[in-house]
Amino acid sequence: MFQACTLKARPHLWLALAALIFDVAATAVFPQPPVNPPPTQFLKTNTAVGYEVDPNWPERPESVGKWEAMSSISIDAQGNVWTLNRGLDPVQVYDASGKFLRTWGRGTITKPHHLRIDASGDIWITDIAHHIIQKFSPGGEVLLTIGTRDKPGVDETHFDKPTDVAIASNGDVYISDGYGNNRVVQCDAQGKFVRAWGKLGVATGEFNLPHSIVVDSDDRVYVADRNNVRVQVFDRTGKFLDQWTNVIVPWGLSITKDNELWACGSSPMLWWTEGQHVIPLGCPPKDQIFVRFSTDGRVRQVWGVPKAMDGFERPGELNWVHTLVADAQGNLYAGDIMGKRVQKFVRVAPK
Repeated sequence: MFQACTLKARPHLWLALAALIFDVAATAVFPQPPVNPPPTQFLKTNTAVGYEVDPNWPERPESVGKWEAMSSISIDAQGNVWTLNRGLDPVQVYDASGKFLRTWGRGTITKPHHLRIDASGDIWITDIAHHIIQKFSPGGEVLLTIGTRDKPGVDETHFDKPTDVAIASNGDVYISDGYGNNRVVQCDAQGKFVRAWGKLGVATGEFNLPHSIVVDSDDRVYVADRNNVRVQVFDRTGKFLDQWTNVIVPWGLSITKDNELWACGSSPMLWWTEGQHVIPLGCPPKDQIFVRFSTDGRVRQVWGVPKAMDGFERPGELNWVHTLVADAQGNLYAGDIMGKRVQKFVRVAPK
């Protein structure tokens, strides 16, 4: 019977192996760190851009209604921060330092979803309670209403819980008609119907809760197809161009003047079906993240924020982040639904 040759069975092999190891160790040359490494070697070890919350921003007066679910934030040409919440005073405006400027919308806006500011400085708000999109002057005067108030539908003059609005360079209005209809509607500057596309589904050009919408400087249309865990891209006529899948569950989108697209939401999750909608398993979301894309879909930056506990939200945490916008200095403003607040995250440069 064959007997395997082992080191245990051959003690003299142990001695030979030990001598070989000692010989190699004695003659090998190992790189050694410098005794005094140059100081510049450690000066730029941190190349990551980060953000620190400003816990004192903004200064909301006691006379203004307390925040409820914070659904949207936008920044105007003067750098003022427009916040939209579902409380008594839905529209509240602050300057970059956090000083309160004004409020309006009491008794007019019931369940706002997103707020956008066009090139003329006018304010656009979607109201999912009344199934309408309204254009306001900066002072709160109603200038235009798209849709039929309190009457949901799916034709040229009716919407069903529209979620967001984006204004193209020629004044055309793109509306994500999200919770009820799963479509995008394009109107002209006067609110007249031009076209619509999309239905419930998972194929390209179909949607499962188009939750936010923006356009870039070339009038490409970006849709946060939230429950399909993707961003879809279209040209100005609704022709499908691209999709960015399984990077983020996109709740809110914003785009900078340099065509950098920010998305906020959570990392991809499991889903289950209830009726016609796909719902996140174990909602609320498991985490809170920001992603910055270039317009070709490349991920340029990812930033995570701690997920808060309901009722125990601390500064720098988010709870169902719904909206995100960057100012000209690169600072981020985020609003959350369960956290019921807006927070300023100050950009920290690499060191």
